[in-house]
Amino acid sequence: MSAGANIITWLSTQRASMIEVLREMVDTDGGSYDKEGVDRVGAQVVRFMAQHGIPVEILPQQKHGDCIRAMLPDETGPGAGTGGGNARQNILLMGHRDTVFPKGEPTRRPFTIEGDRAFGPGVADMKAGLVMNMFVLAAFHKFGGAPGPLVALFTGDEEIGSPEGRPVIEAEAKAARVVFNSEPGRPTGGIVTGRKGGVFSVFDIEGKAAHSGGNFEAGISAIGELAAKVTAIHALTDLQRGITLNVGLVTGGQSVNTVAPHAQGQIDLRYVEPADREEVMAKIHAIIDRSFIPGTRAKLTIKGEFLPLTQNPESAALFATYREAARESGFDPSGEFSGGCADSGFTAAMGAPTLCAVGPVGGRAHTPEEYLELDSLVPRAQTVARAILKLGPA
Repeated sequence: MSAGANIITWLSTQRASMIEVLREMVDTDGGSYDKEGVDRVGAQVVRFMAQHGIPVEILPQQKHGDCIRAMLPDETGPGAGTGGGNARQNILLMGHRDTVFPKGEPTRRPFTIEGDRAFGPGVADMKAGLVMNMFVLAAFHKFGGAPGPLVALFTGDEEIGSPEGRPVIEAEAKAARVVFNSEPGRPTGGIVTGRKGGVFSVFDIEGKAAHSGGNFEAGISAIGELAAKVTAIHALTDLQRGITLNVGLVTGGQSVNTVAPHAQGQIDLRYVEPADREEVMAKIHAIIDRSFIPGTRAKLTIKGEFLPLTQNPESAALFATYREAARESGFDPSGEFSGGCADSGFTAAMGAPTLCAVGPVGGRAHTPEEYLELDSLVPRAQTVARAILKLGPA
């Protein structure tokens, strides 16, 4: 049999092994701010690669999970990796190891299987995608056939905007001819060909404390200012343009009988078109700089950001290739737009044709009801492998 046929056949036998690797990952803590836990999941990736003889590079990160880069060299010509020759020759598989859940969540509700579905923290978003990438890489290492250098990148802070992972992702994207980001496949079976961008920011307000009974007139309420700013920020929402603003967290005040000397709000901005970001951010800055209540002061700080995933002719062609591969694997996916953000926006912005949500199918991410369709593990892995085989040499 050809290398491609061997890869597809071998993957068809790996369902039970995939589930066992996934079980260990899900049962390991890995919230974005739990560096130790995310790195324990990373150690599982490294161990798997060592068992299959695949070289791994660990890129240490200071605050969040280390980035892990596994690579199979180019079998079709000289030169591999970043630099030298064709700057865009790598085929990049990408995924993040962190989850949104608090420490101890796997102990409270460990990996379980009910019928054809698996449950547990991060089971679909996106530990199943990591497992898929690991087995696809192992298959190509075992049988060969990759039409260029094949790289798998495992990052550790996507759920909070990839504050440390983004430079690593962007550097990798510069060398990528295509990118498959293994976020969970849509419940419909589709993948994501477009995503919104997002900016996550915090505004802090200073007022002046005073006794709310005995000296009320001497106070300046930071909470009153916050209320006015929230109303103005929410008014920037334009649903027809796909622009939404949500102040989802607020804190403030000292005590019920004190005019509030401080307050804070956190803003989630989502947008579709790259040009919309600057327009809306300028309006947000104007609201923050304005004192609705004289005597208050405010400051805005951007805490995290995702770029939009937009489709161009090259990514549309990549989707056509993926869809052809999917049909050979037994399903026909649609290309869907998502209001959620992902690391795929960073690679697309660097000019690398990118598909997102090519991982196994799941749903209800970020909730206790998050699930994975176990029967999608093998077909989705085979589809990525088939799509890679169809690319041809760079």
